[in-house]
Amino acid sequence: MPKSAASKSAASKPPASKPVRAKQAKPESHLAMVRRARRINRELAEVYPYAHPELDFRNPFELLVATVLSAQTTDLRVNQTTPALFAAYPTPEDMAAAVPEDMEELIRPTGFFRAKTRSLLGLSAAIRDNFGGEVPGRLDDLVTLPGVGRKTANVVLGNAFGVPGITVDTHFGRLVRRWKWTDEEDPVKVEAVVAEIFPKSEWTMLSHRVVFHGRRICHSRKPACGACPIAPLCPSYGEGETDPARAGKLLKYEKGGYPGQRLSPPADYPGEPAPGLGGREAAAQEAALASAREDAGGDAAGRAARGSKTAPGAGAE
Repeated sequence: MPKSAASKSAASKPPASKPVRAKQAKPESHLAMVRRARRINRELAEVYPYAHPELDFRNPFELLVATVLSAQTTDLRVNQTTPALFAAYPTPEDMAAAVPEDMEELIRPTGFFRAKTRSLLGLSAAIRDNFGGEVPGRLDDLVTLPGVGRKTANVVLGNAFGVPGITVDTHFGRLVRRWKWTDEEDPVKVEAVVAEIFPKSEWTMLSHRVVFHGRRICHSRKPACGACPIAPLCPSYGEGETDPARAGKLLKYEKGGYPGQRLSPPADYPGEPAPGLGGREAAAQEAALASAREDAGGDAAGRAARGSKTAPGAGAE
């Protein structure tokens, strides 16, 4: 082909089109993140109107003890264990005087029972000696108690004293990072970031809702993305099962049709109460409770006897 013809042919060809780059989403602004976070909270409030602390308790002392016991175990396990514990030691004074071996047997089902026994004996003695036998209602005081950190203190303040607090446990930290509210790993830093996003009045209930969602749907290893009511707001959607039918099988507690964690749940809880200990564990705990009561009775008798010997005028006729 003549050179001029080749040149003309080449010139008549349309220029090769450049590959089209996928349009990248604009980074989310801080304001947009805050708005999305608050919408997530509103959505969770509709999904979990019955959100509550999942530890059974009747007073601040019981909640404090139960929260310390909840480390490295489930709230269900704690709730199955504390009835016998509080039957043996209903007050800080009683618990501070406990025989360590008796307490260890009572709380054995929660795991790490020796370390937890040391914490419970220490915090009970501190409450007795430093706070007149009453659980203090200030964070600065609570964190001075053995075994009590900010998370435990905020649980007690928010649910026993009505003082707003953010509870950053493993569920809370995991979810706020999935939602891109923060990438912080340190619980204290996570608490500070989230506190800037929400008004103080929301802190306690926000904590319950997030933890509820983490336990029921947004699991650590297998989040049920396809059954998640806030999926459209989640930047991490797709990390877990997205098929609705398969995701539905991953739901836990009342969302999956199973009993909850509390033996005595609030009246508005839609699920079934949790079962108590059964079989060998129940028998072992009954034996431990009997031993604790026997030891407590012996100590009381001994104290009474010692008191009668030293009382003014004792033995005088």
